[in-house]
Amino acid sequence: MNKVTSIVAAGTAVFLMQAATSTAAMAQDKASTLQQVKDRGYLSCVIGNSFPGFYSLDKDGEWQGMDIDMCRGVAAAVFGDPTKVKFMPVQWAQSFTTIKSGEGDMLSKGMTWTLSRDTSQGLDFLETYFYDGQGFMVRKDLGVNSVKDLKGATVCVLTGTSSELNLADYSRTHGLDLKTVVFDDSAVRNTAFFNENCDALTNDKSGLAAQRSAAPNPDDYIVLPETISKEALSFAVTQNDSEWANIVKWTFETMVAAEEYGITSKNVDDLRANSENPVIRRILGVEGDLNTGLGLSPDWAYQVVKAVGNYGEIYERNVGTNSVLGLERKGTLNALWQDGGLMYAKSFR
Repeated sequence: MNKVTSIVAAGTAVFLMQAATSTAAMAQDKASTLQQVKDRGYLSCVIGNSFPGFYSLDKDGEWQGMDIDMCRGVAAAVFGDPTKVKFMPVQWAQSFTTIKSGEGDMLSKGMTWTLSRDTSQGLDFLETYFYDGQGFMVRKDLGVNSVKDLKGATVCVLTGTSSELNLADYSRTHGLDLKTVVFDDSAVRNTAFFNENCDALTNDKSGLAAQRSAAPNPDDYIVLPETISKEALSFAVTQNDSEWANIVKWTFETMVAAEEYGITSKNVDDLRANSENPVIRRILGVEGDLNTGLGLSPDWAYQVVKAVGNYGEIYERNVGTNSVLGLERKGTLNALWQDGGLMYAKSFR
């Protein structure tokens, strides 16, 4: 190696060391998501504009729904106060960028967990809180009893969603030649369908139930029997942020575990004071130190259940048989594992 080459090599080494040191310093200077949320004083939760049962405004202008309760649960875990959350309704196209930019702390808006979203959008999907599937709604007077009868029909669909791709795949596979009519806004899409600007509306079946319930005359519409996809509605946070991901993930696990162990928003105080079950005592922070790895207070899980209830309470209140959607849980994938469903809490140990 000659003298010039040695000098260049040495200079390159110094530059790389300085760059690495600078990058490490920047990483140390940047506060964690948890610390940013605490310093800000509230959780920033990204939702959609309106999806009755999942996120919608009530007559008093308050957000309500399953996704809303999930975000309030995280706020309760972090602050001990479910009201310390700001909801950010955005269009589908803005969902990913709002999280990646750091403007939103978590995404909870009926978003389907897919490979491309998980690997190319800068997000980490965490838990599935509702199992769904895509279907079709039509007017009764159309005389259609199956999706197969819709050959050549026009279908209203929201652009940029998994529903749009599923529709194209299904039409191609079954030779239906379905004509898509795409919309950026779900409210505009729904209005177009109810004004008979397309023959059918496609969405997750929970969404169809919500849209049918809001129709001028709900009995004029039917949801066809076919389910053409699997839609795992899941939370998402910014990628490679395990500390924050653990908080969101274990907040949901608390909701499911609470239902498994019979802990409700009504009996949680009694169980916290009197239960001798070691698992219940660990969940509610009476014994053990499960909170330390999360950076939360010992009673964080107690605060979650006290504020929003267990998973069953959240389900029934927002989308269950006595709600506006009237969705039966028994016998579905959203039932607890011991009832044949997929809701299964990880161990609190």
